[in-house]
Formats: sequence, structure tokens, C-alpha cells
Amino acid sequence: MTMTQAKRFTLAEYHKLTELGFFHEDDHIELVNGEIIEMVAKGKAHETCLRKLWKELPKLVGDRATLQSQAPITLPPKSEPEPDFAIVKNRDDDYLSSHPQAADVLLVIEVADSSLDYDQNVKISLYAQAGIADYWIFNLIDNHLECYSTPYQNHQGKHGYLNKRIVLYNQIISLPVFSDLLLDLRRILPT
Repeated sequence: MTMTQAKRFTLAEYHKLTELGFFHEDDHIELVNGEIIEMVAKGKAHETCLRKLWKELPKLVGDRATLQSQAPITLPPKSEPEPDFAIVKNRDDDYLSSHPQAADVLLVIEVADSSLDYDQNVKISLYAQAGIADYWIFNLIDNHLECYSTPYQNHQGKHGYLNKRIVLYNQIISLPVFSDLLLDLRRILPT
């Protein structure tokens, strides 16, 4: 019997493939745990939520931090996810010299409908393992926000978050690190 195993890529190999033009500019991919993952197509509710976040987050955050959308976060040794949004620390070079890393990230935001299971089970452990303090999922299936905080590792080596908070459609939440910045979910979640 012949055993086969999928090839897992390092960040260096993934970047080399990109430099060589292996991927096309319109490919919707990301590197997660060494695997090149094709991101699922976005439905109307997902795109609407993204547009609403693009309207609200820049007004809230202003110059206090940097916003990025569907852009890489480097998580060595084998991941470079592209979350729907990330709020990262300001940097003089605006990340020209390198993508943000876990220490730069203030908040990761995923918008989830068809990707909900993946975001709740795969990406959550990826972000927790990297030590990203706050992870939000706009859960479009149940029409609420899931806020995860305080990453941990259990005795079996599994990573997750100690705290999970559900914020309902008609509630307001403050942004992590910027407790004076309030986000009204009625302005974000599609109705």
C-alpha cells in the first residue's frame, strides 16, 4: 500500500511561489497551517457586512491604528491568513517592509456565513496560538457578533480563547484596546 501526504508549505516557500507568479492576482487564497486554502466565495450578506464595516471602522478608529481588509498577517512558521478585517498598530513605514505579525495585531475580524465552521474551529486556534488577544466573528447565520479574548493553550496543546461573548444585533460594543470607541451592531449586521 502506498501512503500519500499533502505537501505543507513554509512561509518562505509560499512567498517564493508568489514571487514566481504561481498565483494570480485575483486568486483568493491564504496560507493556513502550511496549506494553501482557497477562500470561499462571498454572498450578498457577507459583502453587505463588509461594506458596512468599511463605512464605520475608519470613522471610529481614525488615526489611532491602521485598518486592513483581506490583507495578510504573517504568523510564523506556516500561516499567512487574510482576515476580512484587522486593526493593527500604526507603523512608520505603513507595513511596506513586512506584513503585520501577531504582535502588531489589535483585533482580527472575520465575517462568516458559509465559512462559519472554519472560522470557529480552524482560524480560532490559529489566531489563539499566535497570541492575538482579540478575535471577532460577525456570525451572519445567527445574526450576532462572537467576541473571543484571552488566548490559552490547554494541557493537550490545543489553542483557543478563554472568553467568548455574544453581542446581539441591537447592542453596542467597545473596541478592544480602545474602550472609548463604540460600535453599534445595528449599523453593521445585515437585516
